[in-house]
Amino acid sequence: MKNNILRIFLLILIFQISFNANSAEQFNFDVKEITILENGNKFVGKNRGVITTDSGIIINADTFEYYKKSNILIANGNVKIVDTINNNEIYTENITYEKNKSLIYTKNNSKALDLDEGIEINADNFEYDLIKNLINAKENVVVRNILKNYTISADVMSYLLDENKIYTIGETFANFSSKYNFQSSNVTLLTDKKELFSNKKTTITDKSNLYKLEKFRYFIEKEELKGEKILINTNYNLPTNDKIYFLNAIINLKKQSFFGSDVKIKIRKDIFEDTNNDPRILGVSASSNINKTKINKAVFTSCQQNEKCVPWSIKAKEIIHDKENKEIVYNNALLKIYNFPVLYFPKFFHPDPTVKRRSGFLQPQFNNSNLLGNSFSIPYFSVLADNRDFTFTPFIFENNLQMFQNEIREVNKHSKIYANFGFVNNYKSTLDSKKNSIFNLFANYELDLNFKNFSKSNLFLSIEKITNDTFLKVFDTHLQDDLMKPSDNNNLKNELKLSLNHNEYDLEIGAKSFENLQKKNSDRYEYILPYYNYSTILNDNFLNGSLSFNSYSDNILNNTNQIKSNLTNDLGFIGREYISFNALENTMSINIKNLNSVGKNTSEYKSSPQVEFMGEINLNSKYPLIKQNKDSINYLTPKILLKLNPSDMKDYATSDRTINVDNIFNINRLGISDTLETGKSLTLGIDYKKEKFDNYNKFFEFKLATVLRDKEENFIPKKTSLNKKNSNLFGSVNNNFSDFFNLNYKFALDNNFNAVEHSDLGAEFKLNNFNTKFNFLEESGEMGSSNFLENETNFQFDEQNFLTFKTRRNRKLNLTEYYDLVYEYKNDCLSAGIKYKKTYYEDRELKPSENLFFTISLIPLTNYEQKIER
Repeated sequence: MKNNILRIFLLILIFQISFNANSAEQFNFDVKEITILENGNKFVGKNRGVITTDSGIIINADTFEYYKKSNILIANGNVKIVDTINNNEIYTENITYEKNKSLIYTKNNSKALDLDEGIEINADNFEYDLIKNLINAKENVVVRNILKNYTISADVMSYLLDENKIYTIGETFANFSSKYNFQSSNVTLLTDKKELFSNKKTTITDKSNLYKLEKFRYFIEKEELKGEKILINTNYNLPTNDKIYFLNAIINLKKQSFFGSDVKIKIRKDIFEDTNNDPRILGVSASSNINKTKINKAVFTSCQQNEKCVPWSIKAKEIIHDKENKEIVYNNALLKIYNFPVLYFPKFFHPDPTVKRRSGFLQPQFNNSNLLGNSFSIPYFSVLADNRDFTFTPFIFENNLQMFQNEIREVNKHSKIYANFGFVNNYKSTLDSKKNSIFNLFANYELDLNFKNFSKSNLFLSIEKITNDTFLKVFDTHLQDDLMKPSDNNNLKNELKLSLNHNEYDLEIGAKSFENLQKKNSDRYEYILPYYNYSTILNDNFLNGSLSFNSYSDNILNNTNQIKSNLTNDLGFIGREYISFNALENTMSINIKNLNSVGKNTSEYKSSPQVEFMGEINLNSKYPLIKQNKDSINYLTPKILLKLNPSDMKDYATSDRTINVDNIFNINRLGISDTLETGKSLTLGIDYKKEKFDNYNKFFEFKLATVLRDKEENFIPKKTSLNKKNSNLFGSVNNNFSDFFNLNYKFALDNNFNAVEHSDLGAEFKLNNFNTKFNFLEESGEMGSSNFLENETNFQFDEQNFLTFKTRRNRKLNLTEYYDLVYEYKNDCLSAGIKYKKTYYEDRELKPSENLFFTISLIPLTNYEQKIER
């Protein structure tokens, strides 16, 4: 026994010193427990140990297997390899070391550290070639450098330690400085030079930009990028993004600057509020820093790209985008239309189109007027504050006439004001030999009073004032179409109004004045001051209906000396719809009106105060019938309305009121507020409609209605014919069954069915690119005295060429009021046309005219219209 123990001790001692002669100079083992198998060929070490080699490799592992004949070492469990010569470390779970080939293979959760460069490589498997000093990593490869703050990942990667070179095979991802994300393939990293490059297509993104390159080289410390065939997509993750193309360029990602050649900047399509545009800038070269972008020998256009010559372009020696001042400057610029030079600018600038509010010149305007001649203007927009701006628009005319328009806007938390005030100098009317000045003021002011107990409490003030009656017509094309311009060229309105909305009631108080520019000075004004309107729901569930109260008053002065004052109170009940056993739908309404009035020089009110009470009952019934066929649905609805009012009404016999099938069943069909329709009447009507079962937009509709009463009522407006015992027969026909033709016709037959007193016929015919519309209006008898025929015809030759014709003829006077004939060529960024206009309208300075115009619009630059002398 003692001899055996001694023998084992000697063997362990021998293994701690060296193996046999074949391995004495290759592996040195420091192992606590070892087993010798296969007749001394296989040595198994356990309980962790350290193995060193003559090539400077130190291996730590939980277990070892060494095969003497093949000189192969297998180590498992928490394996650590230290390359003392190259100052590298490898950590893994399993390795195979083929000593004769100087190759180390690892498996599972492998990590390599280059201690000199601070590089860490993680992968599933490594192959470490000690002769070539090369690490090949496969599957889930990740390279990290904590000091330089970058990460590279791929499925296959090689690290040439002697050359300080890492290269990947296949798809590769990288992140640098926690800011720049690279997606490429077959990438090379020079760790000593701090460079990354690839000859494959690459995508790079940062917080706001996307870069696409055919090939690239990235300098890590400078954060500088060089590449070829580059696309830069700014704000790529937002809908508002621009695209910049380079043949080659140097880009500093850190400073957001670049220098490149053969540049093409594609600006987002909707920047000029038209997605059909394709705005872009082409240049020989371009450079940019954080403050400015400069494009040399540049061409700008907003037209769509095509193989032909673009409709318009601006060619400049250089175009500078000043990002700090948010403006674009053109030096030595030439405007070309279809490559033909038109206008030269030594220098001009405008605000950056992305800026909504920026001081600077706006789009220039060219105008031509039969009375005023040619004019030119270039507005200047000034930002006075975050909530306030001002626009100054001077117009220069060829006949020594000057016009200056000013607009100011201010928006605060609880108020806003818009004002337009202007001045015209040296205006000479055709009716006056003297030169005069014209002033205008249009303004709106809104104030939110923010009263505590009201959901809405607003004060509103509007002012419209001009010193020349025809100013709005003569200078119509020179005034901006905005909220401040009066909607009616013949009437001005001034108003002060307080609006209060409460949960239980609504109240409006104010004063108004109207000025009719068509009348003489003595009769043109009408004043309503003061007035109020109060409304509330007294009970929303009163006798199965709704009980409401309205009170309103006004004091009207017009026609110089006519005064009408009234205070009216309405108590109204509207019952809920009741459906009887035979499916008849019934509703009832009751209205009690109290009128307190006094007047002067007027037929409606007496000169002494009057207090009157009126009452009206309305009973409305209809019987809807439905029939469904195979391909259509038919609706037939007989209707009846009984109106009872035993009280008198005010004299509105000469009032201009209109009745048709659309309003004849309304409770207040006369549209009069201070009286009720008197007498007893029965309104009868029938509606018929046929709809396509699979397309409700295809239909035929027919309506008829008439009013019967027990006696004539002379105070009801005669134009309505409701004053007679038998009113006119009102009707309408609407037909939309055809894709080519539709018809809308409203008519009124007199009560003897002998004459048509009202005809309103509209017809439209469409066939391919041809479209024509006719509208015929004729009134006779009590309903009026007019006869008009209008036509609008359009023909589209192709996608870019259009012809439009409009005319209106007064058949009563046997006079054509106007002719408009327009030929227009139009594409996404340019429209040009020839317009023939002939008018017979006359209003003081405005005389009948016949003109031929040439028009052109460069989108979004300017509009121009020039009269062609004949």
